[in-house]
Amino acid sequence: MDNGKRPDLKPKVLPYHRIVVKLGTSLVTDGGEYLNQATLSSLAAQVAQLHRQGRELLIVSSGAIASGRHKLGLTRKIKGIPFKQVLASMGQSGLMHVYEQLFSQYNITVAQALLTKADLADRAGYLNARNTLLALLELRVIGIVNENDVVAVDEIDEAKFGDNDNLSAMVANLVDADLLLLLTDTAGLYTADPNRDPNAHLISQVDRIGSEIEHLATETTGNLGTGGMITKIEAAKLATTSGVTVVIADGREPDIVPQLVSGKTVGTRFLPTTSKLESRKRWMISGLCTHGKLIIDSGAALALRKHHRSLLAAGIRQIEGKFGRGDIVDIYDAEGTHLGCGITSYSSDDTSRIKGAQSRKITSLLGFNYGSEVVHRNNLAVL
Repeated sequence: MDNGKRPDLKPKVLPYHRIVVKLGTSLVTDGGEYLNQATLSSLAAQVAQLHRQGRELLIVSSGAIASGRHKLGLTRKIKGIPFKQVLASMGQSGLMHVYEQLFSQYNITVAQALLTKADLADRAGYLNARNTLLALLELRVIGIVNENDVVAVDEIDEAKFGDNDNLSAMVANLVDADLLLLLTDTAGLYTADPNRDPNAHLISQVDRIGSEIEHLATETTGNLGTGGMITKIEAAKLATTSGVTVVIADGREPDIVPQLVSGKTVGTRFLPTTSKLESRKRWMISGLCTHGKLIIDSGAALALRKHHRSLLAAGIRQIEGKFGRGDIVDIYDAEGTHLGCGITSYSSDDTSRIKGAQSRKITSLLGFNYGSEVVHRNNLAVL
């Protein structure tokens, strides 16, 4: 019988719509030297299932070096950055070929996106990468993202993410993701090392990542990957401060991706500590382009954190690093807590001359005045 209401033809909306799935080296190789086809096939089927439901997904995948090692038939590890770059260069095409084959079974198109820190350090590069990834999602294409290891090397710290955990957090930040899944070969964050302490138990939820959680993230780096629990916590901290929910879980569990997307309590879930930040502030918080550090007193810290005020010269106790006017700087309190970051109105040299001074004295100290705010509240991103 017609009751005057149109039937709801839309599928039931899951808690999370836009998802970034990070697949670690230890997972995609199943702890071995080469890519594990069975593991990748299972994960691809799970992602395809969500894709059919209308979810938007991006994959940050490790495994290029393992793929290159397989191509060369190497049974031993080759040390040195140039050799790793060669393996990555050879392996990227093989890794993409695997994903193309797996997703073609479900009539899903994939695309490769290689990123470096340098690509995102300037605002234009950040926006270009963001627009490309968002366009892939709109076209219903699954992007396979990896760091461009051929040009990003360990010696150039500013140009390298260092691991795919932090890269995945940056990608989640870029595309306004709802959920970031860090899938590995461990069940999540434990109260102690479960391999050494029989009383260790899994932490199912973390409301905020503080010093205690960071202390628990003892290094567990495997032989193949570059990231351990420490880098996963770093990534979770970046993503949650951008309004993204993060889960660390064992990617070998059956149907793990649909379970996590539906909100099931599996692994360790890190809740976002803020609502979705606007794009410019997410870029600032990412830490990709900070040039120095301001250490401020307790009064200034309270003004920033509780009252959303600007940072004045009077509240600055110490300056570290070299920066120019308009650069992004990190802001810390006297106890070493990272409060956030902001765009400074004064260079490091000028800030050193006016730190601790009242605003009315800026002109006499410098001979000019760009305003009383060293960092204006509109240019602040507080964690």
